[in-house]
Amino acid sequence: MQELENIFRVNSEKAKKEEIEIYINFAKNKYNGVMVDLVPHPVAHNTGWIEVVSGCMFSGKTEELIRRLRRAIFAKLNVKIFKPKIDIRYSKTEIVSHSEQALPSIVIEKSEEIIALVKDADIIGIDEAQFFDENIVNVVLQLAQMGKRVIVAGLDMDFRGVPFGSMPTLLAIAEYVTKPKAICVVCGSPATMTQRITDSKEQVDVGAIDKYEARCRKHHYIP
Repeated sequence: MQELENIFRVNSEKAKKEEIEIYINFAKNKYNGVMVDLVPHPVAHNTGWIEVVSGCMFSGKTEELIRRLRRAIFAKLNVKIFKPKIDIRYSKTEIVSHSEQALPSIVIEKSEEIIALVKDADIIGIDEAQFFDENIVNVVLQLAQMGKRVIVAGLDMDFRGVPFGSMPTLLAIAEYVTKPKAICVVCGSPATMTQRITDSKEQVDVGAIDKYEARCRKHHYIP
C-alpha cells in the first residue's frame, strides 16, 4: 500500500510540474516573453496599433501615458504628444499628471489637426481624449493604418458613471487596453468612479482635487 501511495505522489507531482511548465510556456509565447508589462515594445515592422489607458480621475492615466512616451523618447523614436485646448489645469503647453510629471505637448482644438502634424512621427500620444470631438475615433484609426503606435489616455466615465465622449469606442477598437484603479478616499478600496464634489451639473467641468475625488462604487453618488 505504501509503495502505491509513493508512486501516486510522484506521478501527481510530475503532472503538476508539467502543468506549470505548460502554463509558463503558453504565457511566454502569448505575450512575447513579457509577463508583467503586456504592452508591446516598438518594433520595426510597418504596422500600427492603438493602446488605450482609461479609468477614473487620480488613477494614474496621464502618468502611465508619460511613462510609455518617455521610454520611446529614450529610444530616440520620434514622439508627438497632443492635448485638447480645454485642459489648462496645470499647464497650457504640457501634459501633466496629478503627480506633477510632465512632457511638452501640442495643444489642438479639433482632432483632425493631428493628422497633418504627425507625418514623421513614430509614436503619437493623446491625453484627455474624452474632451475631443467624435472624429477622434477616425483620426486614431487613420494613424494606426499609417503604421503609427497610438497611445490614448482619458476618462472612461463622467461624474455620473456614464461612458464619456468617444472613450467607449476607443476602448473597443484598441489592441491594448489598460484600466488603472485609484484609491477610494472614503474606505481605501480600489476606486473606479469619479466623484464630483461641487454643485455643477455640466458633464464637462475641468478640474482636479478642487472639484473631484476618486471613489469606489459603494461610496459614489451623483450630486
